[in-house]
Amino acid sequence: MVCIRAATINDLLAMQACNLLCLPENYQLKYYFYHVLSWPQLLHVAEDYNGHIVGYVLAKMEEDAAEPHGHITSLAVARTHRKLGLASKLMQSAHKAMAEVFGAHYVSLHVRVTNQAAYHLYRETLGYDVNDVEEKYYADGEDAYDMRKSFKDVKSKPAILPKGSSQQKPKQATARASEVPEPSVSQISNAEEPAAAAQDTKADSKSADTAEKTAVASGTSEGKGVQAKAKTSKSKKR
Repeated sequence: MVCIRAATINDLLAMQACNLLCLPENYQLKYYFYHVLSWPQLLHVAEDYNGHIVGYVLAKMEEDAAEPHGHITSLAVARTHRKLGLASKLMQSAHKAMAEVFGAHYVSLHVRVTNQAAYHLYRETLGYDVNDVEEKYYADGEDAYDMRKSFKDVKSKPAILPKGSSQQKPKQATARASEVPEPSVSQISNAEEPAAAAQDTKADSKSADTAEKTAVASGTSEGKGVQAKAKTSKSKKR
């Protein structure tokens, strides 16, 4: 029994070991860390009933591109667990996360032109098409197929384009004068509220000034009255 699950940071050493056993293209451990820290939803592993990692998919997002898309960095399945459909399930898990989580429009990958088994998996089973042939792509000088798969049939969230990228705005039809809707009562009242508030503020400020002057005047007259009373009391004492 083998299950497909999302990879965690604790799986990276086992994923690297599987890569070293299955593929000639190998990566340093920090490259796995870069993937799991940047796109944790895109890494998946195949785990057997003993808890051993027997396959993995390492994927990432090309978010700086004009059209956001995913890329399969590496896919491997142990020889003891091949012909079980694990590679297809790993790839499908990564595809789903790319489209639903990151809004990818398509996914790309590279495969050796001599790797007919992988080519058949990508083209016949998973629906990839050859986009281009990149000469001497691999370190040993072998060419690679640049393959892509569109996510048109997968429901994806609206992609968030990077800053500085241009996005074509939809054309808006010019409305005729007769078709322009009249403002609602709430819109009119909201538009008039600032002016009314300004008038109320002015009225309040004027009343405040008047009250202040009155208070000052009353305070002064009260002071004079107190002084007059004080003089009268003094004169009476004398």
